[in-house]
Amino acid sequence: MNELGNYRGGLKREIIITGDGSTTLQIKDWNEQYHSKHGAIQEAYHVFIQNGFSLFGQNDLAILEIGFGTGLNALITYLEGKKTEQKIQYTGVEKYPITHEEFHSLNFISELQCEAAAKDFLLMHEAPSEEEIAISENFQLTKLQKDFRDLDFDNAFDLVYFDAFGARVQPDLWTEAIFLSMFKALKSGGVLVTYAAKGSVRRAMQAVGFSVERLPGPPGKREMLRATKPIT
Repeated sequence: MNELGNYRGGLKREIIITGDGSTTLQIKDWNEQYHSKHGAIQEAYHVFIQNGFSLFGQNDLAILEIGFGTGLNALITYLEGKKTEQKIQYTGVEKYPITHEEFHSLNFISELQCEAAAKDFLLMHEAPSEEEIAISENFQLTKLQKDFRDLDFDNAFDLVYFDAFGARVQPDLWTEAIFLSMFKALKSGGVLVTYAAKGSVRRAMQAVGFSVERLPGPPGKREMLRATKPIT
């Protein structure tokens, strides 16, 4: 465990090692992690790649991530997109970006054995907010430093990675109002995936029009949710 003395809105963060050997950040006051303590990389691949990204074959994609955080989900999406040569427009929203010191304490590059992507991953974190940056020829990144509740997209994305902190600590981010915003942001037939599986979350999704599936969860979690916007 590595205490860096960094803060998220007044809350102290520290680096911890998760069950698969990969790192994540933990907010001590909340006893909440940015990724699963059972395995950060395992969770990210299971929830967002296997049950989200992979649904779209080799089609070009516009992706919205709610909770850019450590950049892990953006990194693995970048790596998977390189394999399929898909063009990806990636928008990551994060009100409290991690620091330079925190970024350099993460071990995703070594754990994923993707040293060739190290410079691009650094660029993801160093890129200024509110600007579209070409991370590679096929991966365009826009970071937005704002509150999730202030987003106002319409029919803009194929896929949403909903990776906000859990409803236990931030219940206001798992409401009908938030999911209505996500519903509007998705194109017809678009998909939202999240690690969450609470009944209240599923009902909030259904109330705004999503068709919701319970799916097997990543290691350490029994279920997760996938929500689809009906084709119109």
